[in-house]
Amino acid sequence: MLKIRLTRMGAKKNPFYRIVVIDSRAARNGVPADTLGWYDPAKVDAPVQLDAEKALHWLNVGAQPTDTVRSILKKNGILAQFADAKK
Repeated sequence: MLKIRLTRMGAKKNPFYRIVVIDSRAARNGVPADTLGWYDPAKVDAPVQLDAEKALHWLNVGAQPTDTVRSILKKNGILAQFADAKK
C-alpha cells in the first residue's frame, strides 16, 4: 500500500520535512514514488508548500495519508476538494 508521509531532512535539532508518496513497507528515508512538497515546522506559522494537483491524484489512486499529513492536507483544503470530487 502507498502512504503519503513525511521524510525527515535538515540538520540535527533543525528538522525539515518533505511530503512524499512511498510504499508503506519502505524505510523512512527510502526512495519515494513521488514528492508532493515540503513542511518546515521550525519556522513561524510552519510554512507548507504542497502540489495540490499531485496530492489529489495520489489520493484518487488510493494512497493513504498518515495522521500528520492528513492534518496538513486538511489545513490546506485538499481533503475537502477530495471529498467533493468523490460526491
